[in-house]
Amino acid sequence: MVRPEGGGAPKPRGDGRGAEVAAEVRLSPRRWVVVLLFSSYSLCNAFQWIEYGSINNVFVRFYGVSTFAIDWLSMSYMLVYIPLLFPVAWLLDRKGLRLIALLGSALNALGAWVKLGSLRPQLFAVTVLGQVICSLAQVFILGMPSRIASVWFSSREVSTACSIAVFGNQVTGGCYLDGMGGCLNGRRNLGC
Repeated sequence: MVRPEGGGAPKPRGDGRGAEVAAEVRLSPRRWVVVLLFSSYSLCNAFQWIEYGSINNVFVRFYGVSTFAIDWLSMSYMLVYIPLLFPVAWLLDRKGLRLIALLGSALNALGAWVKLGSLRPQLFAVTVLGQVICSLAQVFILGMPSRIASVWFSSREVSTACSIAVFGNQVTGGCYLDGMGGCLNGRRNLGC
């Protein structure tokens, strides 16, 4: 995956201890497909985060719970992220992108299926369980964009690849759906 930069000739070191070879990532067209796939994967998880908060008045009536309870569904993402950030970052360093991506996508899919099974007014606890599972997936997802960009892209493309990877999470989790939720709830959202 790594090849010498600039024709492959080793560059002499200034201290006389040998030659230093600058490495560059071997560029493959499929790397852009991977970063777009990851962006959509992050978009799906961000949607899981904000889906209840964007139209909370509907869920308050459906489940018969307070607005505060619905708001805590999105707060679960922040609460789970804090204690698990460092263990998942360590796991990413030790096991690599593939395992982290598979665990994150499996948790996100499992959480979505659990939430799908909570489509009855008396099953709010099942909704909370599904949301917590999706928030576990988020911990795996948020650490990956910089790693994908640094491993699969050249030094000239790292910032572009990282921004594309993060874009899916920002569009869905940020102003787009929150702004729609403000319109659907009949109030004006000035946060974005």
